[in-house]
Amino acid sequence: MSASIAVVGAGPTGTCLVERICANAADLLGWPSLDVHVIDPHPPGGGRVWRRDQPDLLWMNSTAADVTLFTDESVRCEGPIRPGPTLAEWLGGDPGGFATRPAQSGYLSHVFRHAVATAPRGVRVHVHATRAVDLADIPGGQAVRLADGRTIEVDAVILAQGHGDVTPTSEEGTLARLATRAGLRYLPTGYAADLDLDNIPTREPVIVRGMGLAFVDLMVLLTSGRGGRFVREYDGELVYLPSGREPFLHVGSRRGVPYHSKTGYLFRGARPPVPRFLTREALGEGPWDFRRDVWPLVAKELAFAYYHELITAHPKRVKLGWEEFEEGFAAEEWRSLGMRKLIRQAVPRHPDRLDFDRLDRPLDGIRFGDQAGLQRWMHGYLAVDLERRSDPAHSADHAMILGLLSVYGVLAELGVSDPWFGGFFSYVASGPPGPRLEEMRALARAGTVTFLGANLKVDHHEGRWRAQSPTVPGGVAATTLVEARLPAPSVSRAVDPLISALRDRGELDEESGLVNVRTADRRLLDRSGTPHPRRFALGPWVVGGRATAGFARPRLNALLFRHADALARIVLSEAAGTRIRRHVA
Repeated sequence: MSASIAVVGAGPTGTCLVERICANAADLLGWPSLDVHVIDPHPPGGGRVWRRDQPDLLWMNSTAADVTLFTDESVRCEGPIRPGPTLAEWLGGDPGGFATRPAQSGYLSHVFRHAVATAPRGVRVHVHATRAVDLADIPGGQAVRLADGRTIEVDAVILAQGHGDVTPTSEEGTLARLATRAGLRYLPTGYAADLDLDNIPTREPVIVRGMGLAFVDLMVLLTSGRGGRFVREYDGELVYLPSGREPFLHVGSRRGVPYHSKTGYLFRGARPPVPRFLTREALGEGPWDFRRDVWPLVAKELAFAYYHELITAHPKRVKLGWEEFEEGFAAEEWRSLGMRKLIRQAVPRHPDRLDFDRLDRPLDGIRFGDQAGLQRWMHGYLAVDLERRSDPAHSADHAMILGLLSVYGVLAELGVSDPWFGGFFSYVASGPPGPRLEEMRALARAGTVTFLGANLKVDHHEGRWRAQSPTVPGGVAATTLVEARLPAPSVSRAVDPLISALRDRGELDEESGLVNVRTADRRLLDRSGTPHPRRFALGPWVVGGRATAGFARPRLNALLFRHADALARIVLSEAAGTRIRRHVA
């Protein structure tokens, strides 16, 4: 008799789950005899988002040395540690470089193949290049119906589809209908590699709403992707040479500035001693208001990480030693008079102090008399960001980012999430490679990119889209509007046939747009809040799974590994207790 598990989704989350299932099988299955069915229409490893057939122009936004899908000695889990190469080691290239998306796809495929090849004898992995469209209860297990007409019977199912498509929001639907009636162009949210960009006109203004990673991809595809070139001047300045086929991109957002670039140096300092203050005991009993109850503890953690690096790595820029500062800092509440006095005493230079308000909203309270003034300010802002993120003299910034990663994991473990903090995390810690911001600056100097400011509003006026910001008077009109951001998770608007079928029958519940699970064991909750004994879910679209999105960093006890290992062991134990005959019809 063989135990049997289905993993729906073969992207990074599904690949990590398969690796952890194979790694734990010998320990938890006495025989062992196990069939693992991996279901995804896209090749395993990269899945859809990280598929190989993307332009080489699109890069990872993490350095190759910061990407791994292999466990290491830092991971605290019950299952065996199975080390393997980071992306940088697998590529044999610059650890501080940024790999292309196709190269990352190759690495993920390698991880999947390695997990299958090193699985214990008796563990068989079957790849089904199709979609799972429905689930049904059968005695002792689950029947998984596939789009190709087959049905697989298994002991347990794990949903690991990752990011999925959704139907348009009501606002997007309204804008799309308006565009159709008025003869305008409108591109809703989506992955840049999936969008049809051929209809975006040449040498015409295009309004772009969003300045995060989706905009960077869009910018690359509409400039370098249309034949433009970047060259280095004799003084080292990057210059853009247009092809003549680019649009003129007018871009703005709520903040009005792009995400901060990734640090362009290898961090040599000690890991910051966090988490320390953000604990369930400190939070007390919920429910919590994030900005009132949670943010002060989060901010204290981030500042602790920041000042630890500043004081220990750059002692000439401070007036207190770490032990004295640590004692005083731990005793004070965040932003108390005593804490502000301590920081002023320890850090004499204002630029060395951490200012979250200015970091989060750099354009707040700033008004320009004309567009030229805003463009000059933005050119300087980008130059400062590039300089600061490439200079190890500001390694305290990197330590704060490590603190953010730690805090994000703690919040996930506590079941605390907040849209503002998710956006702040991405803006500070998940920005583009430095070279991309340098290209953005060159495009702005060439007139191909124009910045519109903060709190951007877009409406329809006199047969055209019109964009305005309180940052600067005036605005811009265009016949094309692009939403440069990814769709927000939404179970209620999901188009995945399996999610839709379970949702419509009430067998799957939604919380804040995410698939609802019992966080202790990742069991799927139905609309009544009842956990299913044979259905599980993990990934960025799942409650408690946002912190596992993206990729694990080496030697950081990554949450993805801990969650995947714990879930693999639960599901293996479940399957081992069943041992009923399976078939594929």
